[in-house]
Amino acid sequence: MSVYLRYAFKETFSNLWRNRMMTIAAVLTVAVSLSLVGSALLLKQSAAQASVTWQQGTRVTVWMQATASSGEIANIQSQLASLPIVKNCNYRTQAQDYSQAKKLLQPTEFNVLKVADVPSSFVCVPTIPADAFTVESTFAHQPGIYAVTSPNQQIRQMNHVIRVLQIVFLALALVLLLSAGVLILNTIRMAIFARRREVSVMKLVGATNWFIRIPYITEGFIQGLLGSAVAIAAVTALHTWYPLHDEFALSTTAMLYTEGVVLLVGVIVGSIGSAFAVRRFLDV
Repeated sequence: MSVYLRYAFKETFSNLWRNRMMTIAAVLTVAVSLSLVGSALLLKQSAAQASVTWQQGTRVTVWMQATASSGEIANIQSQLASLPIVKNCNYRTQAQDYSQAKKLLQPTEFNVLKVADVPSSFVCVPTIPADAFTVESTFAHQPGIYAVTSPNQQIRQMNHVIRVLQIVFLALALVLLLSAGVLILNTIRMAIFARRREVSVMKLVGATNWFIRIPYITEGFIQGLLGSAVAIAAVTALHTWYPLHDEFALSTTAMLYTEGVVLLVGVIVGSIGSAFAVRRFLDV
């Protein structure tokens, strides 16, 4: 077994050096292809991260009537506190909403307002943005309620945009991955085609298919590993030099996940590509 392993490693590194130009071509092919795949995965995860950030900023405002009694206000507050689809609520008094209106309205409009004319309100954060619709329908017609407002149209548009972005980036990553597989397979096939006579001679002297195949698979594994390493460096450099906006920023875990996928894809495609590429030359 040790003799076989020594032969496999010796033959692998000998082939890599003897055909170094083809090796460089294969490594660069893997690196370029997987850099594009890694970038597409980063963009997909960034879109998902932005979705989470935007969800946290969704607010539903339950406006009480200016003449609402303390009992009606307490009743609404109790219902909101017991509602599982509401994460938390802050009660704003008439005076607080009056101060807020002063900042938003024109002086000519604000001067006609009085504190007693301004409704108090509950500003609530739903568990997920879609829950805003349920909160609105639940409280819209209850006693003491003036109106319930939420960014319904914005929520619909945000969810639609996020879904489209994730689908586009996922499809792009899959297309690039397929392209990478085809390019790697063709590069390795060209390298093995240049040594087809060696394979034929080994078959004629009684070498088994796996005895011939292992050095080539190891060679493809190393090429995929080196190409993945270059791709990981490129993706990391891209993320470092061109940081995304705050809501699109990725965590260290997300970066490690992307780098792990790039590494795994590189070594798998390189190994399997070599196995399939040498297969056609094993029939003598």
